[in-house]
Amino acid sequence: MIPRYTLPPMAKLWSLRAQYDRWLKVELAVCRAWHKAGRIPAAALREIERGAAFDVDRILEIEATVGHDVIAFLRDVTGRLGDAGRYVHLGLTSNDVVDTAQALALKQAASLILKHLDRTIAAAAALALKYKKTAMIGRTHGIHAEPTTFGLKFLVFHQELLRARDRIRRARQTIAVAKLSGPVGNLAQIPPPVEAEALRLLGLKPAAAVTQVVQRDRHAEYMAALALCAATAEKIALEIRHLQRTEVGEAAEPFREGQKGSSSMPHKRNPELCERVCGLARLFRGWLVTALENVALWHERDISHSSAERVILPDATTTLYYVLDVMNYVLEGLDVYPERMRKNLEATWGLIYSGRVLVELAAAGASREEAYDAVQRQAQRVAAGRAQDLRTALAAEPVVQKYLPGKKLEACFKLEYYLKNVDYIFRRANLKKR
Repeated sequence: MIPRYTLPPMAKLWSLRAQYDRWLKVELAVCRAWHKAGRIPAAALREIERGAAFDVDRILEIEATVGHDVIAFLRDVTGRLGDAGRYVHLGLTSNDVVDTAQALALKQAASLILKHLDRTIAAAAALALKYKKTAMIGRTHGIHAEPTTFGLKFLVFHQELLRARDRIRRARQTIAVAKLSGPVGNLAQIPPPVEAEALRLLGLKPAAAVTQVVQRDRHAEYMAALALCAATAEKIALEIRHLQRTEVGEAAEPFREGQKGSSSMPHKRNPELCERVCGLARLFRGWLVTALENVALWHERDISHSSAERVILPDATTTLYYVLDVMNYVLEGLDVYPERMRKNLEATWGLIYSGRVLVELAAAGASREEAYDAVQRQAQRVAAGRAQDLRTALAAEPVVQKYLPGKKLEACFKLEYYLKNVDYIFRRANLKKR
């Protein structure tokens, strides 16, 4: 990912030096496991542990000649160890090191993402609780529908973020497996106890059955979890963008002192952070498709997945970490305008209460068809500016006069009716003030 969207923890995690550090960590774990199995003498192991090191520039120089990154790495490392170097990489194939080290990186990346996501969840919960009873218009198809609350909107986001966290936690567990089982995964040149011990030292588990690679359905699942989390971030960002429109004006992302919105229009305050999130979220769909295509490989292994993974895995984890960082800033500093919400509730002259009038007419004895036609007819008159408001217009309707006279009609236009079960919904979602 380009530096603009790369934060330091992910930059460090996916650096070339960190990659070689992980490769060395894997090789050392295998050496210790071989020592425990009696294959590597104690003196040789001490020599390996004392002298194991690498030089990034030297590895790249060797790779330019041999055309193989793991061989280049091994030549640099073993060249520093004298006779003890012959025990390094014992029984392994290159991908044993690469896949195992990659599992370590993906596990750590997921943990970094989850820390950011915990903040996002907390921010959504705080907004849900703070604005639990703050009434606003709910919109379907972008059109005013019925009243809801700003808190309920964020309760929905909160629940979706919890599911995103669950998926990433499961994906972290799914990806935290590895193989140290040789060229076709048959454990012919490295015994199962050595593999198990080395992976234990690394905090990973052996995959039950593999080829030369850990099967890529695991990586596709991991990428799907990231993509779904990004999609939820996009969903929240898109909602804020809509609410920040001039005609709506119910909420807005933070706008710090000295910030500029437009090079030509000084008045502009644009939702550019949320737009950035929406744009970056689109990338995940392509990365997920690539991860799915990596599942099918020739026989026990080809490397068609390898080049793609060098791009999509660092980029996806780095980008989601950045996206969540932006969302945390937006949600923790979100500007909310309840007075505008109240104004917008009243913008359609009572049309938002049409549904309750319909229900009450039917309950009082009117047929659904005649009730619907009567309410729709008067609603259209109000919308066209030919009537003052819906309640006044309906009061002149014969079917309403018959079934909902006077205060019965008036009772249909109470905002509180639509908020009566908000507390129940919050209890059902198990969200309460701590």
